[in-house]
Order: sequence, then C-alpha cells, then structure tokens
Amino acid sequence: MANVRDYLKEKEKRQQGLKKINYKEKIRSHKLMIFYRIALAAALITATVMFMAIQWKNRVFTDSVVTSSMPVTIVQGATVKNLDGNVLLYSKDGASCIDAKGSVVWNRSFEMQTPLVAICNQMAAVGDYNGRSIYVMDKIGEKGVINTNLPIRNFCVSESGVVATILDDGSVTRIYVYDGNTNTEEPIINGKATMDKSGYPVSISLSPNGRLMMISYLYADSASMKSSVAFYNFGEVGQNETDNLVGGYDYLDTVVPYVQFMNNDSAFAVSDDRIVFFSGAEKPVNTATRFLEEEVQSIHPGENYVGLVFINQSGESAYRLDVYNTSGDKVQSLFFGMDYTDIFFNKDQIVIYNDAECQICNIKGTDRFLGSFEKNISLLIPTSSAYRYVAVTSDSVDTIELK
Repeated sequence: MANVRDYLKEKEKRQQGLKKINYKEKIRSHKLMIFYRIALAAALITATVMFMAIQWKNRVFTDSVVTSSMPVTIVQGATVKNLDGNVLLYSKDGASCIDAKGSVVWNRSFEMQTPLVAICNQMAAVGDYNGRSIYVMDKIGEKGVINTNLPIRNFCVSESGVVATILDDGSVTRIYVYDGNTNTEEPIINGKATMDKSGYPVSISLSPNGRLMMISYLYADSASMKSSVAFYNFGEVGQNETDNLVGGYDYLDTVVPYVQFMNNDSAFAVSDDRIVFFSGAEKPVNTATRFLEEEVQSIHPGENYVGLVFINQSGESAYRLDVYNTSGDKVQSLFFGMDYTDIFFNKDQIVIYNDAECQICNIKGTDRFLGSFEKNISLLIPTSSAYRYVAVTSDSVDTIELK
C-alpha cells in the first residue's frame, strides 16, 4: 500500500513538473512571438521609410510656386550676392544686407569707382579696385575696416575674417594679410613679389579657416613664360618655414588665372590647358591634374565639387558642364542649352538658372526640376530644404517651393 502511495506522489510531482515546464515554454514562445512581430514591424517600417526616401530623392518636380513674397527696394545698378542665406547688395554708393524675409540687417555707405567683393560663406569683404579701403562684414553686421595705404589690385577673405590683399607699390607688389575683425592699417603678415624673382601675383585665395593662402604667380621674360602656384601656412607649421612658404609648383608655358580653396584641405587651380587639384590641411600637395582640350567659359566652385563650363562642340546643346570632386575625378558631364546667370552646388544637386528659367539635377545628372519662374529673378539662394529656394527679384524677396 505504501508503494502505491509513493508511486502516486511521484507521479503527481512529475505532472506538476511537466506543468511548470509547459508553462515556462509557453511564456518563452509568447515572448519569442512578440519579439518576431516587433522585428517584422521594424523591418517593414524601415523598408517603407527607405522606399519613401528613395522615391523622394528621385522625385521630379514640374512646377514652382511662390509661397511668400516680401517687397524690397533694390537700388538701380546694385549687384546681389548670396551671403550664407542672406542677400548682399553692393554698388558704388554702399552695401547692405537683407534676410530671407526682406528685412534689412545692416547698411554701410561708401563711395567707390569699381567695387570688388569677396565672399566666404557668411563673411564678405568689399573694396575698390585702385582704392585703399576694404570693408569687412558678415551676415549679421560690420566687423572692421582695413586701410591699405596702397592701391588695391585684388583681395580675398576667409570665413574667420582674415583678408589677404594684393597691393600695387610701383615695381614691387605687396602681399599683405590683415585681421578684418577690427579697424586696422597694420597687416599681420606682409610679403612682396617682383617680376624678376617670383613673378606677378595673378590670383589669390584663403582657406575658410584663414590658415592657408594660395597664390598664382605669372613670370615672363623674352624667352619663356612660367606660372607658379604657391602655398603659405600661417599656423605653427608655417612658422618654421621661410616666409611661411610650405609648398609650390611650377607650370611652363601656361597661365594660371584662377586659384580657389574648396574647403580647409582641398583646393584647385585652373590654367588655359589644365585643372590641378591639391590636398592637405598644412602642406597641400598636388593630387591630380586633368588636361583640358577646350577653352573654359566659366568656373563654379563648391565645397565638394567644382564645375567647368565649355561650349558644347557636338551641337546637341549649347554648353557642357564637367563636374569634378575634391580628388580630381570627373563625376559628371552635363549638357544644357540655357544661357545661364549662375551655376551652384546645393549638397548633391546642381542648380543652373537665369532670370526666367531653372534646371536642377542630382550629381548623377538626373533632372529634378526643369521649369520657369513666375517673375524674373536676379539671384537664387538655396535653403536647408532641397525643394525650397529664396529668389531675389527687382522689387521683392520671394520664397519659392518646387511642386
């Protein structure tokens, strides 16, 4: 009898154990089912978002609509430029800045015969060719005034407010660098160039942080012509070098009329037969050279790309835009027939426009928009949105949205 009772007790324990095991298995299966459902839902959401993003990225816009318009007064003869989302207006009588809503941010009066302007992101410098003053302003207000005491031939500005100048001093050309964030007559760096030694400085550019300076020199005598591209470093690395010179390259029988930094460690130079790319945040080196068989019509630099416009010889379209990245690789050749006012890069988009028409395509050459404006425009400014732009007309500042 005792054995029967023991047997029944053991059987009951086994059944209870099985019930506990089955209960735990059910809980585990339920948790796994919930996990799989969540994972499946997350995957579906991710796939949907990716699909919508791809669809949006490849979306083709067919119309443009003015969503807001603010009246402004544009002085006759004034030139308008993009100042990091604001509008810079300058003429012989002065300069001013208005925001995207048409409100005046600042105003500066002066008298100039041939005003020149240099812009680097939100910093601008305005000076008079053959004059002796340069006004330095950002998108918020005036930073300083530089008095050179020598006739101005050329200048450039960095995002940090450093201004590099080419000044005429008779048989010597002075290259002075100033801190444009204050009123000053004293350069922080001074140098000189002569035709019989270095040659005449033709073009000048500063890196956005103001650390590097790039100058193209032209040297010519009765027997030969030579161009040189020189780099100067105003930081700790350059202090250990004579005249801050950290590198240079010579090019025989060619003229280099244009040099430009794209960002703090990428730059390029364009001559009559080639485009040359440089890389390096301290001592830039030549990384690529691409020879050109046709005459360059215009140059359009960006932070990550540079575009060269040529007359299209094939006759299919009027122009060809060759786009290079910072490594010097040609990533696109775009054909277009529009007589353009300007061309600029907005992230990975190429924008070509004139006063009445606009063409926008991605860096692969796929059209995103091709259409006309409601009013004639003089300046088109990108915004943080890929489908919204600010347009300046003769009497208004408009926000345009692509549809």
